[in-house]
Order: sequence, then structure tokens, then C-alpha cells
Amino acid sequence: MTDSGPILQIYSTGPMTVLGFGGCEILDQLDIGACRNEIIALVKEHNTEKLAFDLTGVKLVPSGMLGLLASLRQLNVEVHVCNPSDDVREVLEVTKLDQILEVYDVEIDKGEE
Repeated sequence: MTDSGPILQIYSTGPMTVLGFGGCEILDQLDIGACRNEIIALVKEHNTEKLAFDLTGVKLVPSGMLGLLASLRQLNVEVHVCNPSDDVREVLEVTKLDQILEVYDVEIDKGEE
């Protein structure tokens, strides 16, 4: 399957929708506008209450993505950031986004069958 669209991947949908970036280290190819539109559609379609971003493997997040994370709260959903790298966590702390987003580590089961 060829993915010619944005790097954003949907892991699960519903009241808790989980999105990720497939372990992409640097999100410099990310089309923020397209991601925002896709996320808004997902939130509305699945009555999402919590939106979690799995940042496993991501080492650098562009400023546009930080703005997107902050703006998603306007959709009346809780925004969670899971498994940020030390560098990404530091950026979230410096920008104070860690005070408005839930930031934590979770174990990811890679052996799903």
C-alpha cells in the first residue's frame, strides 16, 4: 500500500482517537493544514472526546505542529501527547504546552496480532 498523503496515521478512532506518525523522526514533510482538516473530520465523525498523539520515534516537531496541538483544544477535546522524545518534551515544557496538554509515556505493544 502506497501512502502518498500526509505522514499522519490513524491508529484507532472513537471517544479516544489515537494518531501517530509511523515512527518518522522529523516531521518536516508534514502538511499542517491537511493534518488539521483530517483531524477535525475525525473528531466530528467519531465523537472524539480525547485525542492522543503517539510521538514514538519522533525527534523533532516543527513549530506549526506545536500550534496545531494547542489549537485542537478549541474542538473541546482533551489533547494527549504520548511518548515524546526528551527533546520534544523539553520543547513542550519551554513553550508551556505541557501545562495545557496531557504529556506522558506509555508502553506500545508492537506485537499485535
